[in-house]
Amino acid sequence: MSDTKKKNQIDMLNGPTLRKILLFALPLAASSILQQLFNSADYAVVGRFAGSEALAAVGANSSVINLLIGLFVGLSIGANVVIANYIGQQKKDKVKDAVHTSIAVSIISGIFLIGVGFVAARPILVFIDTPPDVLELAVIYLKVYFAGMPFIMVYNFGSAILRSVGDTKRPLYCLIATGFVNVALNLIFVIIFEMSVVGVALATLIANALSAIIIVYLLVKEDELIRLDIRNLYINKADLIKMIKIGLPAGIQGVVFSLSNVCIQSGINSFGTNAVAGSAAAFNYEIYTYYVDNAFCQAAVTFIGQNYAAGKYERCRRIFKECMICGMIIMGVMITVFCVFNEFFVGIYTTDPLDIKYGVIRLLRVESLGLLPCFFEITSGALRGMGNSMSPAVLTILGTCVLRVVWVYTIFPIFNSYEMLLTVYPVTWIVTGILMMSAYFIITRKKYKTVS
Repeated sequence: MSDTKKKNQIDMLNGPTLRKILLFALPLAASSILQQLFNSADYAVVGRFAGSEALAAVGANSSVINLLIGLFVGLSIGANVVIANYIGQQKKDKVKDAVHTSIAVSIISGIFLIGVGFVAARPILVFIDTPPDVLELAVIYLKVYFAGMPFIMVYNFGSAILRSVGDTKRPLYCLIATGFVNVALNLIFVIIFEMSVVGVALATLIANALSAIIIVYLLVKEDELIRLDIRNLYINKADLIKMIKIGLPAGIQGVVFSLSNVCIQSGINSFGTNAVAGSAAAFNYEIYTYYVDNAFCQAAVTFIGQNYAAGKYERCRRIFKECMICGMIIMGVMITVFCVFNEFFVGIYTTDPLDIKYGVIRLLRVESLGLLPCFFEITSGALRGMGNSMSPAVLTILGTCVLRVVWVYTIFPIFNSYEMLLTVYPVTWIVTGILMMSAYFIITRKKYKTVS
């Protein structure tokens, strides 16, 4: 292996872990935040140059997009765990099979999602009571966005393969390059060609295609361990079953989670276009902090995946603690900045005073308590790294998803206010955190019982 390729990988099985966790998680968080920043350019450009209706049309789609792709993003987590486990067990031939199976599955998933997106776009947006004045724009945006699903899936699965060996830097460089393309195309399509939501959706599609091409190129040029031969794609049945066993519960969790958010979005839609636009603007900052949480969750998945397979249980315990502490410190700083300067940050996306009012309310009601998801996100990552994917999925579905749906259809109609609707987020975070932490200590006590 060349020195350059060694530099892109992290030895997760030996030596101190804190620095390595940061080297893994920070580029991953930066990648996700950068991706969201470039996606946020969609919001900012249409909000400022195409109006509140266009901003609401783009914003109304976020929960729908997550709903439709959640299952397959979960499978990419399964691919990460399977490859990481094989590396921990020193099974190099198995790694090769898992890499090719992952990319084959990503292509098939993307093609399938094109069809689902085109068929389901309008019915879902109608079901969640998307305001009539933005419905047609929202449908158009969603259909154009889903035309690029194969690229999104290839990027997600390809990045998962690179993460399995600790490489989170090159996906970051990839997003920097394609993100600037996205922003430039947004400005050209919306301001010069006046294409409104079609323009931002098309810009996103082109940027996603470029991201997928770069990731595939990196894998083709990789060392033997995770090298991809695109002329010889195949699906290894045994690896596919393992990926499904780990990834399917995570995917179902993501789908149900997104379904509950679709229900919440329906409630937000009932307050009109300004509420949808303001909520969409504030939601961006929740996503930024969530991506830090998710980065340390993925660090827990990958580091614990390798060390658990190697039987290094005390090391697994230390990794979990370090991921939790680092995630909470970084998120705490971000949350403080966003909430203190709330009007400024919401105002980046819209100049409408009513939009800003709704956005500020969401920031103070939801983002201010954004540390709470650490207790179930990072913990679920630790459990999945040990191969236990069902428990975190069930607990998240019960503690977060079911409770949110119950809240929307029972509590919210009685106390019908925007503020009461948003309160569902911290309430469900607390319940799910208690359930997940309890499960973690029970499960690890049994799994690590061989440690003296």
